[in-house]
Amino acid sequence: MNTNQFIDFMDQAQMYDLTMRLSIHTPPWPSYMPLGIQYFKRIAGAHMGQGANGQIITTSNHVGTHMDGEIHFYPAGRSIGNVPLKEWVGPGVVVDISKEVSDYSLYTPEMITSKVEVKKGDILIINTGYNRYAWDQKTGNEIRYFVKHPGPSPEFHKWALKMKIKWIGVDCGSADHPMNTIIRTWHPGSFKECDAKMQKVYGKSFDEIFPLDKFYQVMHLELFPKKLVHAENIAGEINKLGSTRCWIGCFPLRGIEMESSMCRIVAWLPPKTKKPAKKTKAK
Repeated sequence: MNTNQFIDFMDQAQMYDLTMRLSIHTPPWPSYMPLGIQYFKRIAGAHMGQGANGQIITTSNHVGTHMDGEIHFYPAGRSIGNVPLKEWVGPGVVVDISKEVSDYSLYTPEMITSKVEVKKGDILIINTGYNRYAWDQKTGNEIRYFVKHPGPSPEFHKWALKMKIKWIGVDCGSADHPMNTIIRTWHPGSFKECDAKMQKVYGKSFDEIFPLDKFYQVMHLELFPKKLVHAENIAGEINKLGSTRCWIGCFPLRGIEMESSMCRIVAWLPPKTKKPAKKTKAK
């Protein structure tokens, strides 16, 4: 394939935006600073001058679609801006497990691999279906989105390392099970509800399945030192993809001091095959 053929191919490729809409109404991860936007300058003139619209933005890095960086939990790691761009893009899979999970469910490596082939070194994006509870959806529900979403099974982080997954993306509040985070303390009623479900489904309490000394924020604390990070709050057109292999790109800010970054995440599929023209019968 020469340069012109490549450009033509990419021009016709199907591109899917997997990014949540960003607004002052977008909820941050619980306890984090939300997005604030203020005009400091207007075309007609205000405050510091006129001639152009200008804004000041104040926010934490954990609002909307964002990439958790290594130093978010591992101070000796790399900041977002010190990770080569090549590590944010590449082949991968989007996997729709929305019909297999519900509130507090556990998803397993087998759920992923039964849907689509996962290759070593892939980017992995998991569609739990909880993007339907995002703030801008008709079925939006902030509690279900952040407090009750599904999470990985006990062996999931080890499987991700074995597969040398480049990075993981999830369409909910965290790549950890919510009850493996501080949310279990902030929402004791929900923890009790989750614990009852674990007893019913697995015959064990939550803490028997996930002893806190081994599993508390395991997807952050155990994986970030090994350069396996994750993006949270993936949304946008994720439901159009189903389960498929594709080319995926994440584009965070090149912030040399930043522990994490809001970002744009995109998936590409090959151009749609053109249907052959119908042959007309000769008169």
